[in-house]
Amino acid sequence: MEDPDSNISTSHLLGSVPAVVAEEKKGDIHEAAASEASLQIFPLLQGGERGRGYQKLASSSEGGGPPPTSNWQGVFNIASYTQYFNVDTDIVLNRLLSSLDPRSGDFFNKIDANPDLYGLIWVSTTLVFAIASLGNLATYFISRSSWSFNVSYMSLAASTIYGYAIVVPLAFYFLLQYLGTSASLVRFWCMWGYSLFIFILSSFLLLVPIEFLRWMIILAASGISACFVGSNLRTYVDGNDLMVVLVAALVLQFALGLFIKIWFFP
Repeated sequence: MEDPDSNISTSHLLGSVPAVVAEEKKGDIHEAAASEASLQIFPLLQGGERGRGYQKLASSSEGGGPPPTSNWQGVFNIASYTQYFNVDTDIVLNRLLSSLDPRSGDFFNKIDANPDLYGLIWVSTTLVFAIASLGNLATYFISRSSWSFNVSYMSLAASTIYGYAIVVPLAFYFLLQYLGTSASLVRFWCMWGYSLFIFILSSFLLLVPIEFLRWMIILAASGISACFVGSNLRTYVDGNDLMVVLVAALVLQFALGLFIKIWFFP
């Protein structure tokens, strides 16, 4: 039998579920209508009439985008230096071998299309650790009884080698610019960085506990490095009566070699 109470409507009763659901649906409808109305109101477009949808962001060419990067901002941007580290192992090895040839005067021609700063950083850092560690080892071989590890070798080597590899090419660049000769600072840094590679090899040979051989080794290494630098700088000084610049570069390379011998391998 059919229940007679089932036909009685309960929507009018207080607290009944259908009444609550109806009120919630009614509120949702009002919120949706309000949001739809607010979404239909947009700022004026460039044409002067209201449009529907998002406005197109202005590009940098239209004057509404970010300003272009200036030259000074590019100096402090790491991405602008990635082109100077675009080298592989074969290229680096080829340039290292070229630095061992004192008669090689075409180093600038080899790196003209792709000068790198990787050699400057890698060779300088390796030389710092080589002369600091091997210098302590050489003093141990000479005086074992009164030997102690000299920590100051590391700071002295870092300040000397990094300062030389950065400041000396920078000074020659500004000097040649002042004298009216065009030069490239990145190419100077690249060439001087690879010129220090011979001192890494000679630092291992300086472990020989014979003072006469040590002096012969460091003088030969300094001569090879100086000839490499001088033969490549000759392209900037030939015909310009700037031989004093070439002589200064040779003297500085010899001075660096003598400093390494006297301070780290006494």
